[in-house]
Order: sequence, then C-alpha cells, then structure tokens
Amino acid sequence: MEIGEIIQAKFKTVQQKAVVNVRYTSNFIGQYHNNYMAQFDLSMPQFNILRILRGSGKPISINTVKERMIERSPNTTRLMDKLIEKGFMERVRCDADRRVVYVSITENGLKLLSQIDIDMEDTSIFAQNLTDDEAEQLSQLLDKMRGDCTLKSCPKEI
Repeated sequence: MEIGEIIQAKFKTVQQKAVVNVRYTSNFIGQYHNNYMAQFDLSMPQFNILRILRGSGKPISINTVKERMIERSPNTTRLMDKLIEKGFMERVRCDADRRVVYVSITENGLKLLSQIDIDMEDTSIFAQNLTDDEAEQLSQLLDKMRGDCTLKSCPKEI
C-alpha cells in the first residue's frame, strides 16, 4: 500500500512524499522493534547502548556512548543506570583520574545480546522484502538524502 493511501494525504512534491514515507516507515519499524525488545525488558535505546559497548570491546566513556547512539536521548545516564541494575553493564572508574567514569558490558549483557542476535535473524521481516541490491540502493539513497547534514551540523529549520 502506498504512503498516500495509508495516511490519506496528497503531497505537493515527490520529495515531500519521500520524506513523509521515510518518517512513517521509520516509526513503523521502530514500533515493531520496541514491541520485540519488550520481551527482553529492554528499550531500543538500551539495546543500542549494549551494542555500542559490545562493539567497543573495552570500557568507554559515557560521552562516547552518547555520541555513537542512533537515537540521541537526554536521559542516557538513566538508561545506563537501569542496565546496571539489571546486571547488563557496569561502571568502571579510571585509575589515573577518579573523576572519569567508563562503562562496559558484562557477561550477562553479552549473553543477552547473543540471544537477541539469534532471535533477530528470524525477525528481519522488513529486509526480506528487498534484494541485496535494493537494500544497498536504499542505504545509498538515505545517505544521499542526509547529504553532509548531521545532527550537530543541520540548520535549525529542519
């Protein structure tokens, strides 16, 4: 079903239609993932934090985690506190400077991500609608759509 039919709207330009479609699809996929992560008692930002920590392979600063997050969150510290309470990550003080705090993933966090990785292989329903070439083309088009704009450098009007 086309986006105009789904939201019952007409668009002034095809570019406007594309932007609305990207936003709608992003929200659609986000809702699906939120519902999926609920079975693990995780939010998507918490999952993102754990993946960042696993990928780093070593303790990293909280600011580094915040910079690498897909969805920036003003309450990243609170999200991390909940992950610490659940035993999925830990804080590590820097020996050289006690004011500096690093975070790292625990064995329990790694085990949880391993289980989610296995489960998610079976749930990539969105990607299965695309060939490898189409998925690559979509990725390139989204990169092109963003251009040189990042969250830090985009004009305020956006």
